[in-house]
Amino acid sequence: MDQVSKFYSGPGNLVAAIGSALDAAGLDRARLRPADLAPIDEFHIRGRAASLEIIEALGLTADTHVLDLGSGLGGPARTLAELTGCTVTGVDLTPEFCEVATALSRWTGLSDRTRFVVGDATATGLPDGAVDAALTVHVAMNISDKHALYAEAFRVLRPGGRFVAYDVVQGEGGDVRYPVPWADDPSTSFLATPEEMRELLRTAGFEVLSEVDSSEEGLTWFRQMRDRIQREGPPPVTFAAFLGDAFGQMAANQVANLAERRIRTVMYACSRPFRSPG
Repeated sequence: MDQVSKFYSGPGNLVAAIGSALDAAGLDRARLRPADLAPIDEFHIRGRAASLEIIEALGLTADTHVLDLGSGLGGPARTLAELTGCTVTGVDLTPEFCEVATALSRWTGLSDRTRFVVGDATATGLPDGAVDAALTVHVAMNISDKHALYAEAFRVLRPGGRFVAYDVVQGEGGDVRYPVPWADDPSTSFLATPEEMRELLRTAGFEVLSEVDSSEEGLTWFRQMRDRIQREGPPPVTFAAFLGDAFGQMAANQVANLAERRIRTVMYACSRPFRSPG
């Protein structure tokens, strides 16, 4: 886990670096909206569009308490809270990510509905049935013990609650080209196949309600982002803030991995049954 946390830690004070970049772009931190932060905030394929699909799949309302396992910089958590009024607790292994997520929530006026704590997504320490809904977004790729991750999601979810896993999975096109935004090499990359994902979720106790492959949309999203950057230049803050100079190669490899079907992006919507099977 230390190796994974180290991979995501930036070269310096990430809060200060993001703040300076926003200031340089003329964005008033006192009036930021979550959408203003999308280029760095939504650190997952298809960005905000995927977050909106998660909202629909989870059936969120203002009374919902959501757990975001592997919350990163907090982009999905803030989108959920902003659009539905729900409250979100984010758990992430990287202390600097939690620090940044807390600052970004403060700058966007969402501190009262989002909180971020350093912890292990496979062992949160939360009570049984503590939350109404849960999600993981591009997290399982770094977790070898996926059974523990989904068992923990099941445990902390109340009966009848919804769980969404939106992740990169192993495609049929061969080994992943590295580096990628979640790993420099295979030592911290643990992709499951779609078939393995279904079995993992069912073994944890979930009922899988839907499985949606958005790989082609993801490839289009990457290409549109590339074209926009070529046309308009890069946004004020990008993932390179914490991934460094290698981010350009990582992004290029993501496009190749998707185009060659080495990876797929799939969203699984699940529910915890009111009664256990049998």
